[in-house]
Amino acid sequence: MLVLRSAALFVVAALFEIGGAWLVWQGVREQRGWLWATGGVLALGAYGFVATFQPDAHFGRILAAYGGIFVAGSILWGVVADGYRPDRWDITGALVCLAGMAVIMWAPRNGG
Repeated sequence: MLVLRSAALFVVAALFEIGGAWLVWQGVREQRGWLWATGGVLALGAYGFVATFQPDAHFGRILAAYGGIFVAGSILWGVVADGYRPDRWDITGALVCLAGMAVIMWAPRNGG
């Protein structure tokens, strides 16, 4: 159950961080306006709180593992939001990152 909770929190974190960064990008780079950018800044702020709900108490471990989710989530976001077409190396790299995330986060450990 802890693994499921942890995975769900990573997904929520990715939605806030990637979505927030995308909103800032749209607001500034694509000139959609400061309302978009402000929404992005608020989402990025919310992302900062999500990691605190992870069951593991080690900040470095959480953020390192989240990196794998960020990489895969960013590619997926690009596919859905921008029509990006990842090539086999994008997909392979994302899978490697997700495997690394799983090892960092959920490998059996002796004493923590």
